[in-house]
Amino acid sequence: MALLIDDSCINCDMCEPECPNEAITMGEEIYEIEPLLCTECKGHYDKPTCISVCPIDCIAVDPDNKESDEELLVKYQIITGKTI
Repeated sequence: MALLIDDSCINCDMCEPECPNEAITMGEEIYEIEPLLCTECKGHYDKPTCISVCPIDCIAVDPDNKESDEELLVKYQIITGKTI
C-alpha cells in the first residue's frame, strides 16, 4: 500500500527529506506521495519514516493503492535495483 498525506498537512518539511524513494514532493498546497514510488519504506526501514517524523499524524495508508508486503518489496527492487 502506498501512503497518503491528508489535507491537515502543515508543510513542516519533515517528511520529504526522510523518504528513501523520493516519493514525497510538494504539491500545489501540501506535500504529496507518489504511489508508484512509495514502498512504505519496505526494504529500507522497519516502518515508514515519514510517519515517524510527522508531528501531526497526517500520513496514513492510501485506500486506493493497496499492495501486499511482497508487492512492496518487488517495487523496492525495481526502484533501487537491489535484491533482498
